[in-house]
Order: sequence, then structure tokens, then C-alpha cells
Amino acid sequence: MPIIEGDMLKFFIFLFILINFTPVFGLDLPVSRISDDSLLRIRFKESWMLETPSRVLSQRSIIEQLETGERVQISAQENNNEFMVLFSRELIRGRAETDTTAAAERRATGQFPGWAQGSWMLIRRKDTGDPTLIRVFLRSDQNMYIQFRPISPDRSQMDVVIYGAIIARSIPVAVGFERLYTMRLNDIIRLADNKFPLRYFEPDIANYRDTNRLISQVRPHLSGLRFADDGAIDENGNYVLIESLYRQNPNTQGLNCSGFVKWFIDGILRPITGRRLQITPLKAPFGQRGSSFTENWEESRDVFFGLDWIRNLASEANRTLRSPSYMVLEEFEVRRDNFSLLMVNQNRNFTVHSYPGFMDEAGYSIEGLHPLLYTLAIDEPFSFYLAAISNEIANPSNPRGTPRLRQYYHVAVLIPYFDEAGIFRIVVFESAAETSFTSFRNRYPGHFINLVRIPVTTRFTP
Repeated sequence: MPIIEGDMLKFFIFLFILINFTPVFGLDLPVSRISDDSLLRIRFKESWMLETPSRVLSQRSIIEQLETGERVQISAQENNNEFMVLFSRELIRGRAETDTTAAAERRATGQFPGWAQGSWMLIRRKDTGDPTLIRVFLRSDQNMYIQFRPISPDRSQMDVVIYGAIIARSIPVAVGFERLYTMRLNDIIRLADNKFPLRYFEPDIANYRDTNRLISQVRPHLSGLRFADDGAIDENGNYVLIESLYRQNPNTQGLNCSGFVKWFIDGILRPITGRRLQITPLKAPFGQRGSSFTENWEESRDVFFGLDWIRNLASEANRTLRSPSYMVLEEFEVRRDNFSLLMVNQNRNFTVHSYPGFMDEAGYSIEGLHPLLYTLAIDEPFSFYLAAISNEIANPSNPRGTPRLRQYYHVAVLIPYFDEAGIFRIVVFESAAETSFTSFRNRYPGHFINLVRIPVTTRFTP
């Protein structure tokens, strides 16, 4: 059975448009502490979940209160061929303590967006009233949820979706679909046993304090930088051209994307080593890449420059911050695959694609970068990443008669983390500036990205 079919896709597009412009916030609870609303669902099962579509859609939304005092809004929303019954929790805001601000206790906001932690929805057909899907939000984030599909009278299936990636698909749940209408959430999750990846829904915000500190130290320095083609700072602190090592014009000196990433790594290593890295060793080939065919084009096309650059930087950083045994590619290059299916939004039309994960000579398809960085933030909370973007292109100065080669032509710093409110963020530093992750990702459709990991530090002196 497909995960999403026909009109259901259109319905989720409608829902995505509806909620995507609402900010995500809240200091969420562990999944086991999400307050139970099964009694509420039992109470309204007949009138909202089993009643005829026309009667459900004619009802006004109501707000009920759980025993804990939390409020739930019950409502229905319709699309062309389907409608959705929502048990929407009230959105809660909160903030953990930081170096500069005190903690803020969890408070109700009066908002019921449909995706606040604990919210529950049932999708039904308008013509027959038949149920097709249940979706439950375990964090206050519209991009993260579990969903259930009926497969037989006494069995259902669970999918786990994180930022468009299907982290776990078709986990068997040994109960009929209608039984899920009134089951306690944690009882359902226990049915999935160890196949349910609970860790992705329970980040420990304390693990990201050092990352927050690093980001806050970098940002004040950015205003003093500017972009300059082929620009970098050498080991003596001079602005030079990367290719020739000649001094830059003082009136226009600056950093390109490669020089900026070096500036960033110099900033975390100088407090330890007291020096900046030399430029020439960073251009040397590092690890396996290319073939006898690409060797003929390396000098004229510089196809692996960005890849070699970030690998050499990562090797030096891991040697200094960890130990020399971590200088090898196998220790710092990201090659893990946490999912194999991806829901891709193409012109507001979601389709499910296979996702190959890490590929030699390419890295990862950038379409899966968002969920990849989320899972890395959970599994490796004390790391950030250097990225090299590549695509198969012809020689831009002479496209005719030259082969299309994968060329690594842009590099950046990517820092995935959870802020003091428990919200997942991705900071992008590139080309002497901070940019948005959405802009970064959308700039390179169809491209691939290699990632190397760097340990997070709390001292930054560029």
C-alpha cells in the first residue's frame, strides 16, 4: 500500500501550506510524558470519527480540557475528496537556561496549530467516510510525526517521518485501525517495540550548549568580513589569493567560500595551536576520488578542489581537537544512512522517492540534507560539518567538446543543533556571511553534497 496516494497528497499539500507559515516553538516533553487524551478521543469517537462526513463537517470546533489542565481543540477541515478530524493540543512555549538568559517556564499560548506536541488527526474520505490515515505529532514541529495506515481488520502499520524522510516504514502494529482511535499513545508506541526510533523525538538540549556558544562567538566577527574571489588568509595573517598566494589588494581584500571555511577552522584551532593553517597543504589531494579519466582534467578543471579542501581542513581539525588517529577519512567523513525513502515536494506535489544515501564520488543528494542533518544532530550532538557541493557540469568556458565531470565548486559550514527552546536549527556560514538553510538548499537542486565532521569547541579566535 502506498504511503500517500492521490487526493491525500493534495490534502497534505493544503495542510503544509496552512501550517508552514506558523513559527515552531516550545520546550517539548519526553514522549512518555505527553499527557494522555485517549479518554477524550473515546468520548468523541462516535460524533467525530465515526459520524457521517456531512455531519462531522457541519460541527463547530470545540475546546476541551484534559485532567492535566491542558486544552485540546477538536475540529474538522476539508479538502476536495477528504477531510481531517483534528485533536489539536494547545501550543506551549518555554526556554532552557543559557549563558545570557534565564530559563522561561512552559506556558500556554492560546494557539492550536494542529501540530503542537501530542496533537492527533484522522484522515477520512468525504464520499464514504472511510478512514485512511492517522497522524500524531510527538514534537511541536510540523515536520516530525508518526502515522498509521490500515492493512487488515486486526493489523495496522506505522511510519516515522522526519523532515520528509521516512525514517522507519511499515512497522507492524498488531491492532486494528479503529482500535487506534482510542488507544493511549504510549501503548501504541510500545506495540512497535524497538523498531520505533524514540531518540529522534527526545533531544537533550543540554548537549547543544557548546554549539550555541560557538555560534554566538562566530557571529560578531562576520561584519568585519567581505567576499573576494579566490581570497583567503595565509598562515601569517595576510590576505592572499589561493591559487598564486600573492597578496590581495588591501582595498578589496576578502574571502571566497574556501577562504572563509579556512578562516572558520583557523578560528577554532588557533586558541590551541597558536597559529593558522598553511594554504598549500589544503589543496593537496586527499583520499580516494576520481579515476584515470578525471586525472587528465584535474589541473585544467580543478574538479576536486572543494572536496580536497574540506577533507584537509577536517583532518587537521580532528588531529588537533581529538587525536592523530582521527586524521583518516574513515573517521571524519559522514557516510551513514539513516533512511532510504524521501517525500519530495515538486511544485507543491509530494511524491515518495527512494533515497540512495551516501554515494562514492558524490556524497548525498541535497534533497535529503535536512533530515540527514537532523539525524546527525541527534546521533552526534557535539559535531558540526564542512560541506562541499558538487554537480556534473561541462567546462563553463568551453562547454563544447569537453566532458561533463562532477566538480566540487562550493564549500560551507553547516551547524545543526537545538536552541534553548528545543527547536531544531541549521546555521549556515558561507562566503564570509551567514545565510539561511532554506536559501542554501534551494540554491542547488539536483546537486550532491559531501560532509566532514568537526568537533564542537567553545573558543573561537580567527
